[in-house]
Amino acid sequence: MNDTAMLNPVIALALWTQGVLGLLPLRRFRACFRREVEIDDFKFGESARVPASVSLPNRNYMNLLEVPLLFYVVCLCFYVTHLGEPLVLVGAWTYVGLRALHSVVHLSYNKVMHRLSVFALSNFVLLALWLRLWWRVSA
Repeated sequence: MNDTAMLNPVIALALWTQGVLGLLPLRRFRACFRREVEIDDFKFGESARVPASVSLPNRNYMNLLEVPLLFYVVCLCFYVTHLGEPLVLVGAWTYVGLRALHSVVHLSYNKVMHRLSVFALSNFVLLALWLRLWWRVSA
């Protein structure tokens, strides 16, 4: 396996995160122009007046910066140690796909049980990546 292939899912998730970040000003400006909020509603984060459709991209963006940090670290560990293998690459792409699906559910119809299921599955995949790294390093 080409070692740099392990960086492709990392790049993909980083670009996805940037895409979600791009939704923040779009939704906020639109809400300001519609007079649903005032600019000062964002002075200290988001006030209680901010509608859910405006605050959801911010929450999803924050979520993409929390647990995925462990994904970035495990992928970089595989890359640096040259312990990546096709199964690990499949796991990494699966994690990215699940995180993207989580965002789509969260930012569209936002059914909590669907979102939770995808989130839990993505965390299981992430745990499997870490366990595989541990196995490979210990061998």
